[in-house]
Amino acid sequence: MIVYYKLVRDKIPEIIENAGKTCIIETLDDKQYITMLEEKLNEELVEYQTDKSIEEMADLYEVMLATIKARGWSLAQLEQVRAEKAESRGKFDKKILLKEVSEK
Repeated sequence: MIVYYKLVRDKIPEIIENAGKTCIIETLDDKQYITMLEEKLNEELVEYQTDKSIEEMADLYEVMLATIKARGWSLAQLEQVRAEKAESRGKFDKKILLKEVSEK
């Protein structure tokens, strides 16, 4: 037996059963779900930073989408906030590295 205690994609229990194994699952309440999504965000970010693959970036993006939905936000709201910040503070297109700031 392997103990995981982590949030998984919806079809994972079915995939496990189809492989001839059994699993124990639980459906989380909203508060637990958000907590586990935040843990999953950290997990997926570490996996992306290690692997640097588009597959890991896709996993991270999927968890981000689930987190947005779980918090009651919409993609339109996220895009609006992103666009406002891009307008007021810029993007990352110029590849600027801030090295120091001194008082005048």
